[in-house]
This record gives sequence, C-alpha cells and structure tokens, in this order.
Amino acid sequence: MIRLAKLCLGVTLLFALTGCWGSKTIQSMDYATAIGLDYKDGLFHSYVQVLSFSQVAKTETLEIGKSIPIWVGKGKGKTVAEAFSSLYRTSQLRIFWGHVRAIVFTDNFIKNKHAQLQAYDALNRYREIRYNILVYVTKEAMPKVLTQRAILNLSPLETILDSPEESYKQQSELPPQYRFRVISEVNEPLRATLLPTLAITEESWIEDEKKKPMFLNNGAYIVQNKELKGWFSLDDLIGYKWLEERTKRFLINVPPNEPPHTAIILTNPRYRIKPFVANNAVRFNIDVYMKGNIEEMTHDTTIDKLEAQAAAVVRGQILHTYKTGVRKQTDIYGLLALLHRNEPDMYHKLNREGKIALKEDTLNKITVKIKIIHTGKYKARTR
Repeated sequence: MIRLAKLCLGVTLLFALTGCWGSKTIQSMDYATAIGLDYKDGLFHSYVQVLSFSQVAKTETLEIGKSIPIWVGKGKGKTVAEAFSSLYRTSQLRIFWGHVRAIVFTDNFIKNKHAQLQAYDALNRYREIRYNILVYVTKEAMPKVLTQRAILNLSPLETILDSPEESYKQQSELPPQYRFRVISEVNEPLRATLLPTLAITEESWIEDEKKKPMFLNNGAYIVQNKELKGWFSLDDLIGYKWLEERTKRFLINVPPNEPPHTAIILTNPRYRIKPFVANNAVRFNIDVYMKGNIEEMTHDTTIDKLEAQAAAVVRGQILHTYKTGVRKQTDIYGLLALLHRNEPDMYHKLNREGKIALKEDTLNKITVKIKIIHTGKYKARTR
C-alpha cells in the first residue's frame, strides 16, 4: 500500500509539472505600460511604451536619479487590432499587455467617430487590457508623450501619465479619467464625459540651468450623447471642480474682483443639485458647502468677510463654467442627466413637450457656504 501511495503521488506531481513547461520567465517578455492611438490617411497608428521588468517592479536595487531607458514601438493597420498586432513582427520578445496603465489618443483620433467606435470595441474586447487604466487625449506628438521623463529621473511610471492621483490630491483641478468611468458615462444618456488633455511644458522646471519638459493637464475634450462637443480649457472648466465628488483641495485668492490679499485652501466640497419646474420649464438650484484654511493673508480682515468673499469666488467660477457650456451647448455639470436619472417622469414629460433646453436661466440659484476652520499659526478676527 505504501509503494502504491508513493507511485500515485509521483504521477500526480508529474502531471502538475507539465503545466509549467510552456511558461515564460518574467525577464523574457516586453511589458507594455502605456499605449497610444492615432488615425490618419485611413490607417490606425499604434504606439506602445515598453519598460523592462526592473522598471515595472519596485526593487531595492533601483538607483534613484539614474536615467531609465524608455522604448516606444510603432505599428499601423486598417484596424486597431491590426495596428497593434503589427508590432509583434519586430518586438523580438512577447508583449504582455496586462501592465498597461494609460492610453493616450491624439486629437485627430478623438475627432473621428469611426475611429472611436473601432477603438472602443477592440480595447474592450481584448482580455489582457484592464478597465482601470487612465485615459488621455493629446495634441503633442505621440513619441514625445510616451518618452517623457519623470522628475528626478524617477521611473517613467511616476508621471501624471501613469500616476496622477498624488498630484491631484494637492491640486484638484481636473480629476483623472479612468477607462471604466468612460465606459459607464458614454452609455448614460446626456452624461458629459471629460477626457483630460496632456500637454508638455518647459516653463516650470530647470535641471542644472537646463529647461526640463514636464507633463501638464491643460484642459479636456468633452463627449456627450456619444458626440464630441469640443475642447475646453482649464479656464473654461474653472468651476467644474466644485461639483466633483473627487475634489480634495484647491487654492483660491480673495477678494474676487480686486487685487487679492488672502489665499485660502478649500477642501472636500459637498454639493446638492435640486431640479424644479417654474413657468412650465425646468430650473436647477445648486447648494455647495466646504471648509477652508487660510494659507496667506496680507490684509487685516474678519473671518466672516473672508468666508463671504471666498463664497463669491466659488459662485462666480461655477457660473462661468456653466455659461461656457451653454454657449457651446454642452451640459458640463450634467444637470439634465441628473434630472433624467432622479426625476424621470418630470424629464420625459418636459421632453415630450419640447421644453428641455439648456439656457442661461436654467441654472436658477447657486448657494455657496464656506467655513474657515484653520488660520495657520496666526489668529484672525472673527468679526
């Protein structure tokens, strides 16, 4: 019985080992970390950023400050799948797509609805590419974007292309956009989907008296009802952050229409949008509340006055972005989408009567309340 048991165990282990014979070692694969798509002359142009395993994984031997090589492959084809498959001819090693962290579209690509639909199908159909990757659009040359260096020569994965969250926590201007959100939002009627645009600037950082290019989010394309509404600058979207649940903190200057004397950090806005019907047309009221910290104050004034001035700044920014959307017939805040979702009977009744329209007076009232809870190491008068 003992000999029979040993024989059975040996046969079992033999069959278990056969599952590893066709496996690849981690050093013998190319790891795609970002991909790009362009469309021109009737062809899809694919780009892939490849890093070695030592750059993808966190290791104790990684030398801080040492320049890390970045490889970029380029392919093309009549379909998205063919464009990426063409890279296999010259890649030398197997390309693994499971570590892709970002996808970048050119502005030419995003303006072509046929290209968008094909990419949507191909990327969602391929099993290795995950749903939690970041999505961007760029007007820059794709090779320049995919070879952009990180500050201090850290891993290329430490830029806002691949890791925007920490930067966003300090300066919550435009939220990072993820693929799973895009898939959800583009299929929801009336919902506005923001696709942040990546630019490269040499105006902010210098290394040893030499200008260093760095990534910059300078605006966003907006897609609504599966139609591209156009590009909106950061100034156009200045009020968007106050009606965004992911906003962490942002600095404003007060007073709004005079030379500023105080800088205030506002954190974690909470808001409520309330639709109602007046004169047989839909209207919206917006209530916003948040806390603030004084970062700088060069003029003696009271806390009550600062809170009122800060509220005026936020109110003006929200209204500015709304009016920008009205001029471009884009519901940036998704007011009508909220009405459709939360008050479907009201929406369908007004829609049948042809009374659903985005006008300047559709936004009825904006109420902003700000509570300053910290004044730094200096005290300030409450009244």
